[in-house]
Amino acid sequence: MFGPTLLARFLQQPGEPDKYGNRWQYHPRSDRHSKVGCWGIAFDLLDQSSLLRTHAEEGKIVLGVNHSMTDFSTNRKKKLDLVIARPGSTSKEPTSTFAKLADDFGIPLTHVEREKLSQFPDLPVAPVSSVLIALEAKACMTEHTKARPRLYDELNSSHLCIHGATQQAIAIGYVQVNAATEFLSPTRNNFPLGSRETEVSRHNQPRATEGILQKIREIPRRSASSEVGFDSIGITVLNFRNDGGPVDLVENSPAPGRDDSFYYDNMISRVVTHYASIFARI
Repeated sequence: MFGPTLLARFLQQPGEPDKYGNRWQYHPRSDRHSKVGCWGIAFDLLDQSSLLRTHAEEGKIVLGVNHSMTDFSTNRKKKLDLVIARPGSTSKEPTSTFAKLADDFGIPLTHVEREKLSQFPDLPVAPVSSVLIALEAKACMTEHTKARPRLYDELNSSHLCIHGATQQAIAIGYVQVNAATEFLSPTRNNFPLGSRETEVSRHNQPRATEGILQKIREIPRRSASSEVGFDSIGITVLNFRNDGGPVDLVENSPAPGRDDSFYYDNMISRVVTHYASIFARI
């Protein structure tokens, strides 16, 4: 699978300057990490699912970016990072394509990744009707203990909204967790770096990361459409200081192992299987 490595490589590039002129690899008020994380999931789904590629070739599916879904029972709205859906009834031209999003987001692809991308059928970014796959990505990069209830609540509300809008939709939760012992928080360093001493947040690792993973494991998951929860959840553990240095992908403990249902590859495989069983005849 390509997604986690692709995400780590992307985050190694700092984003646009904030209002103080600082360029951060991760900023809590930016969605660059979630957009690219979800793009990587879509990349792996297209790579692993021949049915998804066939549906794209036949024009049966489109992409929706920052798509708003409404829970029918509560009228609560939620904006999802990325959805794969049936095309909406409109004469508007597609605003972009899945392949073009790689350039729009500034994702640095290897030769192998770009070659594989060129072999995928064209998948337009366009208005959607019924959602088939909904992706929601969240991150916890610092202040792990404080972030646990917020992370749980945000993810829990996502699957409730997705299935409140479309019971058959496959809901994916994707969580990015930082396992670094030190981190430069943009909200704690809200001044031009170099103008005064940088404040460094220190984490008790691996305990901090283990606490977040334990909270994620409490989020409901479902094995049938009559149940409540995500259809699949994946976790990627990273290690970076947010100071422009390397972003490492953590593959050993405390990251989920290969036999863990939260392991990224297992998340993708589960979604591919679900899609084939639910949407084979759309």
